[in-house]
Amino acid sequence: MGSITHTIRKARPLSVAVVLILTVSFIGSMLFVHHNHVLYDRTIAEVTDVRLVDESETVDQYGNEDRLFDQELDAVIRNGEHEGSVVRLTNQYAESGASDYRFGAGDELFVNLDAEHEDGLSGSVTNVKRDQELMLAAWLFLFSLLVVGRRQGLFSVISLGVNAALLVVFLQLSIAYAQFSFVAMASVLAIGFTVISLLFVNGFHPKTYAAIIATLLATLSAMLITFLTIWLTSGSGLHYESMAFVTRAPQAVFLAGIIIGSLGAVMDVAITVTSSMFAIYEKNPAIGRKALIASGLEIGKDIMGTMTNILLFVYVSGSIPVLILYFSNEALLGYTLSVNLSLELTRALAGGIGIVLTIPIGLFVTARFVDRKRWRA
Repeated sequence: MGSITHTIRKARPLSVAVVLILTVSFIGSMLFVHHNHVLYDRTIAEVTDVRLVDESETVDQYGNEDRLFDQELDAVIRNGEHEGSVVRLTNQYAESGASDYRFGAGDELFVNLDAEHEDGLSGSVTNVKRDQELMLAAWLFLFSLLVVGRRQGLFSVISLGVNAALLVVFLQLSIAYAQFSFVAMASVLAIGFTVISLLFVNGFHPKTYAAIIATLLATLSAMLITFLTIWLTSGSGLHYESMAFVTRAPQAVFLAGIIIGSLGAVMDVAITVTSSMFAIYEKNPAIGRKALIASGLEIGKDIMGTMTNILLFVYVSGSIPVLILYFSNEALLGYTLSVNLSLELTRALAGGIGIVLTIPIGLFVTARFVDRKRWRA
């Protein structure tokens, strides 16, 4: 009991320090994004007054109805040579809000200024300054990870930041060294993602090493099957129109996307299977190899379907607006799906193959690690 009390007393100052650092960082970052106008080259104006000057109905050639609203905005310029001056802006938005915005007092906008005249400055809105909302969302995400995951949540944030930096470096290198294979570079990146993510979150532990090996082997196997299938079918039915302006070969970009896109789900399955098997062994060191593998297989079966569905939903969800557009214009079902979902469904199928292969590979790799642990014991 005394040792537990000592541990709590020892950990409390650290927890207070972490909370204090996070609180100061949160307040400081929010104050920064509210007062960082001087850092922007583009003119920023804050809306102070809004007037609705016109309202009309519109119907397009397909019978779709919408309402248009015209606004007059008075805004105060927050940076540049006209800082503090009032500018008059106009804005038109639709009730549907498909590609425009309704502005209100307090909104900060990027504007283009017209020539100054007798009535003062006038201009047009080019975009919305969103860094305040983005910063708040980022902090909510960070706090959620820390509250739920605590230490592991912190390492998850760190690994996420490192992986994001790696992705940026990868994209820059792929442009600078276009002569190198895009798929090979993406494969190296996938190895980096796997090692960094699993080591940061789960630490240097045999279950982590088993998950890394299972992830890489399953991803490699899924890629070989996908590549062989595309080669045997000559890529028939795959539409690369969305990659028409990519300076790389669209097939290479597509395969690289499969490698990186399916990696997260494969890693999740791998660490779930390996962690569960190690937990079972640690609870019952006398369990036999066959019984351990059978237990891991049951766990793998439980998560296999849900993870495959997640991949499908993630890939297909991005195409929903385009699908609605095609169906609204009475396009045929087969044509619509083949043009818009051929790549997404292929990615989902390749990722699903990776998930399924992860389970047997993870079972036998983990069983080998557990056997080594038995021999050393």
